[in-house]
Amino acid sequence: MIHHHIREAYQRIKPYIVKTPLAYSPLLSDMTGSEVYLKCEHTQHTGSFKLRGALSKATALPTDIKERGIITASSGNHGMAVSLAGKITGMKARIYVPESISPAKEKTILALGGELVKVPGSSLDAELTAAKVAADESLPFISPYNDDDIIAGQGTIGLEILEQWDSLGLSSPCDALYASVGGGGLISGIGGFMAEYSPQTAIVGCWPANAAAMADCLDKGEIYNVVESDTISDGTAGGVEPGAVTFEHCQRYLNRHQRVSEDEIIAAMKLLADQERWIVEGAAGVALASFLKEAATGVMKDKSVVIVLCGRNIAFDKFLSLM
Repeated sequence: MIHHHIREAYQRIKPYIVKTPLAYSPLLSDMTGSEVYLKCEHTQHTGSFKLRGALSKATALPTDIKERGIITASSGNHGMAVSLAGKITGMKARIYVPESISPAKEKTILALGGELVKVPGSSLDAELTAAKVAADESLPFISPYNDDDIIAGQGTIGLEILEQWDSLGLSSPCDALYASVGGGGLISGIGGFMAEYSPQTAIVGCWPANAAAMADCLDKGEIYNVVESDTISDGTAGGVEPGAVTFEHCQRYLNRHQRVSEDEIIAAMKLLADQERWIVEGAAGVALASFLKEAATGVMKDKSVVIVLCGRNIAFDKFLSLM
């Protein structure tokens, strides 16, 4: 069962992660008529929830694999997380990235302990190269979402939320949880845990309307190649891998879907900066924007909600230009 897998992952990773706050927001609550709690994963090491999954995978590998190392492809949150997970576990982590990687991201991955390999072409070229090298060298290729150990690590967020809910003395269950969806690892893990221990909580999958690959696949009932447009939520952009285990999890655990425009995402990011003094990336803005869109209809009045702020890794000059 997925919830047992999540509990096992939590025991392995909790010495190395931040138990991120579940923070009540008086201002957002007053504004919407809901009881709003923010799960502050943007305060996690590496600036996003991704470290949970990366550490879950790294600590679950057999000793002989740990001695030889792991490979992944990502110039973003997953690459940073795998780099630090490798450093923590004493394992070499090779991160394949496109040559166009920003100097800031390159510097961060190296500082976190990753061995960076640049590949000519796009992010897809880097991923294909990394997967081939991993196969040739018989090393594990660490998917950002299509992996049971990764999903279990992300699911530890759900475990923490319920522990924190109880510690706050809240008598009634959480009514809804909002989280952004890319490949589906985050929502699969949280949704699987909540389905077992808080089935009353509606799991709301949140997407930028410009790039909603998993939502489109769910609507069609199968994984297919979805054409996406540019979005400020680059952390959730990209298609769904054929055969991804997260597709069935999303079918099972998501109670409803919400899509938001780029203007709505940016407005939510501004609101968090103004009201909470938090800088977050676009993917975190998607979750808040989705809640605000539903709250505006009145359906969430007097309901308790958790919004997962999944990360903060946005270039500062880009953030300022949006503001």
